[in-house]
Amino acid sequence: MSPGSIVLLLSTLGAPGLGDPGPLEDVVIDRYYIPKICLREVQMGDFIRYHYNGTFKDGKKFDSSYDRGATVAGVVGVGRLITGMDRGLQGMCVNERRHLIVPPHLGYGSIGVAGLIPPDATLYFDVVMLDIWNKDDKLQITTLSKPERCNRTVENSDFVRYHYNGTLLDGTPFDSSYSKGGTYDTYVGTGWLIKGMDQGLLGMCAGEKRSVIIPPFLAYGEKGYGTVIPPQASLVFSVLLVDFHNPKDGVFLEQLEMPESCKRRAVTGDFVRYHYNGTLMDGTLFDSSYSRNHTYNTYIGKGYIIPGMDQGLQGVCVGERRRVVVPPHLAYGENGTGDKIPGSAVLIFDVHIIDFHNPADAVEIETVYRPEGCNVTTRDRDFVRYHYNCSLLDGTKLFSSHDYEKPQEVTLGTNKVIEGLNSGLLNMCAGERRVLIIPPHLGHGESGARGVPGSAVLRFEVELISMEEGVPEGYLFIWHGDPPASLYEQMDLNKDGEIPADEFSTFIKTQVAEGKGRLMPSSDPEKVIADMFRNQDRNQDGKITPEELKLKSDEDQEKIHEEL
Repeated sequence: MSPGSIVLLLSTLGAPGLGDPGPLEDVVIDRYYIPKICLREVQMGDFIRYHYNGTFKDGKKFDSSYDRGATVAGVVGVGRLITGMDRGLQGMCVNERRHLIVPPHLGYGSIGVAGLIPPDATLYFDVVMLDIWNKDDKLQITTLSKPERCNRTVENSDFVRYHYNGTLLDGTPFDSSYSKGGTYDTYVGTGWLIKGMDQGLLGMCAGEKRSVIIPPFLAYGEKGYGTVIPPQASLVFSVLLVDFHNPKDGVFLEQLEMPESCKRRAVTGDFVRYHYNGTLMDGTLFDSSYSRNHTYNTYIGKGYIIPGMDQGLQGVCVGERRRVVVPPHLAYGENGTGDKIPGSAVLIFDVHIIDFHNPADAVEIETVYRPEGCNVTTRDRDFVRYHYNCSLLDGTKLFSSHDYEKPQEVTLGTNKVIEGLNSGLLNMCAGERRVLIIPPHLGHGESGARGVPGSAVLRFEVELISMEEGVPEGYLFIWHGDPPASLYEQMDLNKDGEIPADEFSTFIKTQVAEGKGRLMPSSDPEKVIADMFRNQDRNQDGKITPEELKLKSDEDQEKIHEEL
């Protein structure tokens, strides 16, 4: 065997100073370091990689793989090594270290190697085993941890994002995604990866951890890779799959909780208020409306939000909890956004729908109870008393008239209550009960009010307690027939030519008592009469003169003439 064959085929280094064993019949093996874990031992026909130092008995070195800066790779038991090495390497574990003493007849015999190994030389080797594999080996996959839920696993053509630590079989690290500050992102099964990783990633769940041992023929083979992966090296990858998707994926929806009833589902053009937690596929939280204590409010189907959420919110019900899984091509794509959403990330939104409406919505009225024989109903300008409970659509209580001593009072059509409530109180009978759903444009709008969020849909439970017929807009009092022909003389009760406040009040009250006219309904009739007197006492001297007293119809006619 030539000296060149020593360079290519011998393993580890021989250690001097083992003593003289005398004439040897077989290889002497000293297993001076055995690793605690030995998953595999060298057998005949295995491919191996190892380092060695080779010396004579006196310690003089004749060969060393270390000096060449490269490990030795070869096959055990097929005659490519000297017989003593073939025998001495049998049963070794990865990272095991041995001292071997090879007698001449199991080494280079009586011939030796010219200029390198003299005849009948006993050889001493110090060997460390670095790698073992066989051409019949399969990929070795060990699941280290797996999430409880796994709705989907990696398939060919999927795009994966994963972290990894890569080592040689002896534990020498050669690469790590963690040191680069980002995941390794690639397609599976399309030739972008070594074959072993293409196979080793198949069937993984997001969040799963695996150990994948790849034989050289499924890795970088005889050439190795650069200076970090030697030829014929088995590779060990510790893999954490962060997320994956397929370019053909659409939005995936999962209903987490549905309300008992759902009268309406959101469609394109609706304005939705919802809470959400946004996480990556590995559970990392990147955003939450709850942390801001404010719903996210937007139109859907209009391009104001990422396409995946535009699609994912279609068909939601008020009160529904839904999980929306959005692939990156329907989210923030290859570039990601900010420092919390990496490129090509799958996003998971757990949403809770608080309410939604459409800008074209009217007040929704549901009559809960209507008394029989209801002939008189409320009209514009009527004065009504009612009880109410006001809440958001998610059940959050806002206000209630029952918290006060008496019902709420209002004159309809005077802009004293929100438009939607005013509409909902029209055409009601005394004793009638209704549920009103009021969209924000008929409620408190985008800005909301004290205690009412912006753009909130409101739910009112109302009960009409009583109503009084109103008067036309701008009037404080109207006669049921024609007013008296000589109004000033009848109003001047003591006939002194002037009408003070007490005379004016007495006259108006008499007209009401006799059914000849009615005041604008109010909880304070005295204030209404005082306002009437103040309107007529034009110079504010405390009395009304004949020149000052004018009916509103006469005033309106004068204004028309002035305009003409």
